[in-house]
Amino acid sequence: MAKKPAARKANVVAAARGGATRKPTLAENIKGIAGTIAIFLFLRIFLVEAYRIPSGSMIPSMLIGDWLFVNKLAYGPHIPFSSINLPGYAEPKRYDISVFVSPPQVDQPWDPTPTLVKRVVGLPGDTLQMRRAKLFVNGIEQRQGYGDESVPVGDPDAPESCPSFRLVGAKASDAQSYEMTGSFPCFGWQLEHAPRGSRFGEANPTPTHDNWGPLVVPAGHYFMMGDNRYNSKDSRYWGLVPRENFRGRPLFVYYSWDPDSPRALPGLTAIRWGRLGHWIK
Repeated sequence: MAKKPAARKANVVAAARGGATRKPTLAENIKGIAGTIAIFLFLRIFLVEAYRIPSGSMIPSMLIGDWLFVNKLAYGPHIPFSSINLPGYAEPKRYDISVFVSPPQVDQPWDPTPTLVKRVVGLPGDTLQMRRAKLFVNGIEQRQGYGDESVPVGDPDAPESCPSFRLVGAKASDAQSYEMTGSFPCFGWQLEHAPRGSRFGEANPTPTHDNWGPLVVPAGHYFMMGDNRYNSKDSRYWGLVPRENFRGRPLFVYYSWDPDSPRALPGLTAIRWGRLGHWIK
């Protein structure tokens, strides 16, 4: 008689073990996968997104082959496939490095509005100008800092440096206009923002790469430039960036490798270990 409770107890334990090893159903698997995807999308849309540096326009701050985490919450997350931007906790400040959607670039119809990373140099209401490659903001010459390390390549005021001359079907009159006036078609947009009767003087009627302005940044817009100024296609060419185009602020480099390395599999053998964890400033 004493053995019966023990048998019942064994049956309960066996049942419990059987329940613990039950395989999840297809519906449960789908729910688990859907939950994981939902968490990933939430983080990517509202909080943090990865971004790769494809060009040398921000050397030495960022290098080709750097992979960054971008804080999307700072300037306000953008809802994909819509024009809706949620509120952020900060506004772009002067000399912030920011990720944004470029204004239309007519010389690259295959990707006219790429996502870029540049430095904010002009805020709404600022008066900007460049004289002999020196940047002035509201009449005050700015410390060149990163831009001072940029090395000129060739003649930046040559016609071929202007993207408009590389346009498919570009008019011969563009080149003729340069020969007569020294002005580039791609810098002409700046004259629309020239101040009238300003204490900073009259706008340069023939703006070039290193000599342009003054121009006034209108409300809700920003002027962006690359640190590597002689290898940066930036606001000087394609214009001012609307506030709603901002997508985030880079945080740090989580992975970096040298794409020019002669080693085999450079993504694994040419890792820049010293760049990992580098905070973006």
